[in-house]
Parts: sequence; C-alpha cells; structure tokens
Amino acid sequence: MTMQTVYLLVPLAPLFGALLAGLFGRQIGRTGAHLVTIAGVAVSLAASICVFLDVREGNTFNGTVYTWLTSGDLRLEVGFLIDSLTATMMLVVTSVSLMVHVYTIGYMHDDPGYQRFFAYISLFTFSMLMLVMSNNFLQLFFGWEAVGLVSYLLIGFWYKRPTATYANLKAFLVNRVGDFGFLLGIGLVLAFFGTLDYQQVFERAPDMAAASIEILPGTAWSMITVTCILLFVGAMGKSAQFPLHVWLPDSMEGPTPISALIHAATMVTAGIFMVARMSPLFELSDTALSFVLVTGAITALFMGLLGIVQNDIKRVVAYSTLSQLGYMTVALGASVYSVAIFHLMTHAFFKALLFLAAGSVIIGMHHNQDIRWMGGVRKYMPITWITSLIGSLALIGTPFLSGFYSKDSIIVAVGESGIAGAGLASFAVIAGVFITAFYSFRMYFLVFHGEERYHLKPHDPHDAHADDHGHGHGHDAKPHESPWVVTLPLIALAIPSVVIGYLTLSPMVLGDWFAGPIFVDPAHGALEHLKAHLHGPMEMALHGFVTAPFWLALAGVVLAWYLYLKRPDLPAAIAARMKGVHELLLNKYYIDEIYAFLFRDGLRKLGAFLWKVGDVKLIDGVMVNGTAWVVGQVARLSRQLQSGYLYTYAFTMLIGVLGLLLLWVVRTRAVL
Repeated sequence: MTMQTVYLLVPLAPLFGALLAGLFGRQIGRTGAHLVTIAGVAVSLAASICVFLDVREGNTFNGTVYTWLTSGDLRLEVGFLIDSLTATMMLVVTSVSLMVHVYTIGYMHDDPGYQRFFAYISLFTFSMLMLVMSNNFLQLFFGWEAVGLVSYLLIGFWYKRPTATYANLKAFLVNRVGDFGFLLGIGLVLAFFGTLDYQQVFERAPDMAAASIEILPGTAWSMITVTCILLFVGAMGKSAQFPLHVWLPDSMEGPTPISALIHAATMVTAGIFMVARMSPLFELSDTALSFVLVTGAITALFMGLLGIVQNDIKRVVAYSTLSQLGYMTVALGASVYSVAIFHLMTHAFFKALLFLAAGSVIIGMHHNQDIRWMGGVRKYMPITWITSLIGSLALIGTPFLSGFYSKDSIIVAVGESGIAGAGLASFAVIAGVFITAFYSFRMYFLVFHGEERYHLKPHDPHDAHADDHGHGHGHDAKPHESPWVVTLPLIALAIPSVVIGYLTLSPMVLGDWFAGPIFVDPAHGALEHLKAHLHGPMEMALHGFVTAPFWLALAGVVLAWYLYLKRPDLPAAIAARMKGVHELLLNKYYIDEIYAFLFRDGLRKLGAFLWKVGDVKLIDGVMVNGTAWVVGQVARLSRQLQSGYLYTYAFTMLIGVLGLLLLWVVRTRAVL
C-alpha cells in the first residue's frame, strides 16, 4: 500500500462508517452502527500513526487528489498537505474521536437516535480531517463549513428540546458571522495572489507585503493586514473568541460526547490550527498579530471569570474551554505558534477527559447536572473521581502533568513578546492561572467531596439541567459508577493527560518538529527566548515549583477548598456582599442581552419600520396606489371633456384656435 493510499484512508474510513450508520442504520441495528463507525475511526487512527511515523522519517507530501474546477489559469483542487503539523493534528483528532466513539456506546445506550448519533460523530471526524489535511483554501473552507454543519446537527441532536434547538441555531448564526469574514479573507487571497494553493500563496507573500487596499475611498490599508484579520474573524467564530464566543456555552445542550469531541479537542481548535498554518501571512503584519494577541487575552481572562459562578457541570468545563482557547490565541499573537499547537494537543486530551468525566458523573447521578446537588460522589465513583482529579490537575498546570508544560510555555513566551498588547496578555494569562485553579477545584470539591446533597434536590421534570436526555429521573437514588465503555475511555485519556507534555515538549517546542510548516520572523524573538529559557521537561517541572504560576494555582485550589468544604456558608455571603459583580458574571456580562437588543430586537424593529414605512406607505401607498390615484384623477378630468355634445367640442376647438392666435401674436410682437 502506497502512502498516498494511506492518506486517502485517513478521512475516507470515517466517512464510510458514517454513510453505513446513517443510510443503513435500521438494517444494521444499534450494534452494527457503533461497530462500523468505531472500526472506521480505528482504521483512520492506525493510518494516522503510519503517516506520523513516515513524517518523522522526514517524508512529506503536497499533492492534488483531483481537480474540481478549472477556469482560465485558476485551478480549484482537492489535495493533501502532509507535514509535521498535519500529522500532529491527525493523531489528536482520530485518537480523541475513537475514545468518544467508545464512550458513546455507554452514554447513549438508551437513546432512540443511537444510529443517527454515531453517523454524525463519524461524519464530523471526516470533516475535521479534511480540514487539517487540506493544501488549499478551497478544501480548507469545505472542511470549515462541514464541521460547522455537523456541529449544528449534533448540538440540536435532541431536537424536541427547545433549549437544544435554540442552542444549535445560535451556534449556526454566530459561526456565520465569523465565516463571512473568513470567506472575505479567502476572496482577498484569490484576488491578490491569483491562487488558492497554500504553497504558492506563501511563496508570493513577501512580495505582496507592501500591497495596499482601499476599504474606504482615499484610505489605504495593508492588504496582508486586512486579509489576516478577516481570516482571524473566521477563527474567532469557530474557536469561540470574544465577542463571538456566545455560542459555545449554550452548545452544552447537546449530548456530552459531542461536548468532548467538538468543543474540546477538534472543532474549536480549527481556528487555532488555521492561524498556525497561515503563519507565513500573519508574520508579515504586526497589526494582525496584535489584534490576535489582545483578542486572546480578553477571552482567556474574562471567560475564565464566568466559570466561577456556573452550577451546571458541563458549563463549568465549557467556560474553561473558552479560557484555554484564549491561551492558545495569545500564543499565536505572540508568534509562538508551535506552543499554541502544543497547548492545543495537551488540552485536547485533558479537556476531553474532563468532559467525558462530567458525562460519567451525569450518568452516575441519574442525569443531574447541577453541582450544588452533588457532593461525596468520590466513594461511589472511584474511577470517575481519580480521572477527574487527573484532568483537573492537568488543567491548572500542575508540574509534570501535560497542561503544565504548555501553559507555562505560553506564560513565559508572552512575557518576552514585543507585540503591542503583550503586557495585557501577560497579565491575563498569569491571572488566569489563579482563576482556572479556583473554578476547576470548586467544581471538583462540590462534586466529589463534602456532604452528600443529591437527595436534597426536589425532582423537577421541567428542569433542563436535571436530565441530560430529556427523560424523567429522580435524585434520591445513590450515585453509581459508570459502565466500562464509559470508564475505559476515561482511563485511556488520563494517561496522555499525565505524560504527553513531558514526552513532547522537547521536539515540539524546544526542537524543530514544526520548523517546516511554521514560519516565524526573526524579529519576533519570543520563541527563541523560550528555547533559551527552558532546558528540558525535568528541569522545567522542577523549576515550576518556585514560579508564580504554581503558587497562584495552589492559592486557587486552597481558596476553593476553604470556601466550599471548610466554610460552605461563605460563598453565598460573598455573593450577597458583591451582588453587582455576581449579577454581572451570572448574566455573562450581558453580552447576550446586548446582541438581542442590537441584532434580534433591533433588526426586528428595523424590519417592521421598513415594512410599515417602506413597503406599506412608500411602495404600496405612493408608488403603486399613488400612481393609480394620479391616473384616476387624470382620467376623471379627461372624462369631463368627453361629453358627447357637439357644442362642447366646438367650444373646445374655439378655445384652441384662440390659444393658437394668442401665441402667434405674442411671438410676432417679440420678433418686431
């Protein structure tokens, strides 16, 4: 089997499984549906490992699979670019997807849409692989839109629940805003470079650095800057960056497996991957990098604060995802693209672990998602407890765990960046360490430690958070450990959450693993400083115990322990004392309300105005009915002259003759 065949096998195997489960789900049954889709993703993972090993030997590939359209000199193609960046993303996507597929057997076992769900998640895997393997903007856009479409289907999977249908519509609309900017950016690339092929665009980019574009007449803008910002607007939507972040927390209305697959490891990281792939363009514009840096800083800090007041276990993890995506974006803006991808990889494993562990807790708690009504779950769910603890420790950056290496690398690099906004970003990522530790262990202590509170909550069949599946369940039964198809993926994800950072720091950050696909301008020296500052994973971890981030994380854990285990009466008292701030955080800075006022209500009022004034009064009233009225008036006057009497016509002729004589006399006197 040639490597080109292996490349094709990677995306097509999940697609084949999705088609079988989706089109023939009734014929093959529930068991057949999960067997064909899991087999497809397993084959894709095996092929990805082969590709990874081949790339590690120095073999890369950039070629066309087939030509879709030719117009003059323009060729629109489907092709693959296989290098170290692609190989890394392929491994992350397929490995996390396989764990989610196995986990879904247990989580969705009694759901009537079982086959449909497996078809969707397998189709999503295909779409994401097409995105990361693309060698041109056309295929990138295809994968970009495909993951958006499948995420819409998955978020609204339980379509009979109004909250789910609202959430998937919200995700779809917000992503359309970002995708519009993304499409404009691709259009500028085509207009100025004359091609959509990555390699050709990157080769011509330095020559186009001085090109300008007039967005407003008389005002010249750097074409590269405008293009990069527009491309990043697409990333803001897909990777949920402020202010296009509002869709991601609501997307928790979908089943928990898709929260792990789409909103932790794959879809939301598509924007991070895209900017890293476009590094030869972004490095030509400090303005674009500064825009990226500040956007990431705002997201990392302010979205993390919202996690403090969340009570839905999945929404806490969702806001954690938003904050960590902000960290990755900050790394992109600081020109340390390899560190951003490094954090993307480590985050994929421990965040997928946390989402799946949250789903396991939901199963064990009989579909209760409110952490205020849990407590003491540790002794009933030992595997879920220990894996959740590992994921939480990795998330807050505990030395030797995977999250530590990537988060601390970002903090160190941003501190040395010379890009405008680096000071704000440095403060945001350091403050975010304390905030992350606090809300992560607030959730951990409320769920797994303290008194058992699950029997205190009255059953409310209308409570959306009381039942992840929309079924009615009581809350008086004791928690129980999840089946092995749920706990096995937790254990499998916990292992890389511990060791993957230690094993890959040297090649991915300190080495030259990404030297080919990622370009960094020598003037942006943050990465070189980072390499000089770090001396290996062991030394970095040992030094981490004496750095500010470690003590900030420890302070966050201790404060969470004190407030939620030692003095559980204090949080309510603090919230009452700081009611304004608490309300601000509970209402998510009122951004949804602002959008509703400006866009939903504003556009509705604008539409009503255009209807009543523009349509009814102007078009119908003036242009249509008004024209008819004028014609009617003219006809009424004309009708007076058509009486049928001879003397009327004779009188009219006489008046006409007199008029002509009068005109002749006036003209004659004027000549004389």
